[in-house]
Amino acid sequence: MQDLVYLTTEEAAGYLRLGERKLYELVANGAVPCTKVSGKWLFPRAALDRWLESGLARPEGMEPMSPPPIIGGSQDSLLEVAVRDSGCGLALLAEGSRVGLDRLVRGEVSIAAIHLHTTPDDDEANPVAIAAEPGLFDAVVIGFARREQGLLVVPGNPLGISGLASAVAKRARFARRQKGAGAQLLLNSLIEREALPEQAMVLAEGICATGQDLALAIRTGRADCGIASRAIATAFGLDFLPLVWEHVDLAMRRRTYFEPATQRLLGWMRGAAMAARAGELGGYDLSRSGAVRLNR
Repeated sequence: MQDLVYLTTEEAAGYLRLGERKLYELVANGAVPCTKVSGKWLFPRAALDRWLESGLARPEGMEPMSPPPIIGGSQDSLLEVAVRDSGCGLALLAEGSRVGLDRLVRGEVSIAAIHLHTTPDDDEANPVAIAAEPGLFDAVVIGFARREQGLLVVPGNPLGISGLASAVAKRARFARRQKGAGAQLLLNSLIEREALPEQAMVLAEGICATGQDLALAIRTGRADCGIASRAIATAFGLDFLPLVWEHVDLAMRRRTYFEPATQRLLGWMRGAAMAARAGELGGYDLSRSGAVRLNR
């Protein structure tokens, strides 16, 4: 993995062979990748390279460098089916929404599957997060599906859990996802909204890398409950207490949208097979599937 190198304004201006005043104009217009830390602008050198490369005038036949054909980010049962059955040739690297987004910024994946809960309005959280990324000045966000997220509990619900507050009160052991995973962001958000004492939560041992891992922890008795999708609960034979519907979106750079692999995946999403498989898995709403939710 390439280490990120950040340049100061003076260093970035020299690197780009621009005057600092011109660089500040580009920053003010949101035209150059940068971030602000403690009141100072910093410029990721790798992002500057991609920014320069995206604007090259190329001789005929010369193609820009492309990221590897990988969808990083969140794990989703329907997305796994879509990638496999569409024959798009993209690989999956499920490490959580935030990690996938970071990899997209660094050019380590072509697409990031995300479901973020970092704003009060969860419906707009994904586009807001992408719009706030200076390194994704050419980003597109495509709706994949809305899915139902809830509390997975042991079959038969022997603890009589009725929701998050009930699970905390009954000292149920919560299975955890890794920091930055969409499900963990959702849990943190819901705990805050319900004003539940986070320190009162009983946490199960270990960290679950995916929704399947979380379901397995409950199924084997290592945990009593945890946040995941209805599709995961159904697949593992667990009881499901619905909490929210959320957007799972595909974030990518504009040029990736036009790649054959991406278009093949999007084409499959528009077909009857997508709807059929979503119905089999359960807990999906495809009303905004394929819609452009952000085009920077």
